[in-house]
Amino acid sequence: MLNSMLLFVFAGLAEIGGGYLIWLWLRGGQSIYLGLLGGIILVVYGIIPTFQRFPSFGRVYAAYGGIFIVLAIFWGWAVDKKTPDLFDWLGAIICLIGASIILWAPRH
Repeated sequence: MLNSMLLFVFAGLAEIGGGYLIWLWLRGGQSIYLGLLGGIILVVYGIIPTFQRFPSFGRVYAAYGGIFIVLAIFWGWAVDKKTPDLFDWLGAIICLIGASIILWAPRH
């Protein structure tokens, strides 16, 4: 379980970080090299989930979506300096519960 969670976190950071570098390039007027680095990081993001041991692509990505939401809230807090409010945290908790159900619910 720890390995799966680490892979979700690495994938989330790669997606958010790569997207952020492209944002800085296109929206922030930064160097194209940041955009290219962001694109490379996004390719790495696409590779990371393949190391998950869950057999279903759809379930892995559905569960990852919950983790991504939480990471995006932390990213906004740390990088954009936007303090999450009660509803951000409530939504994040709901997403984590949903991701947990998708991944670890007993199936026949």
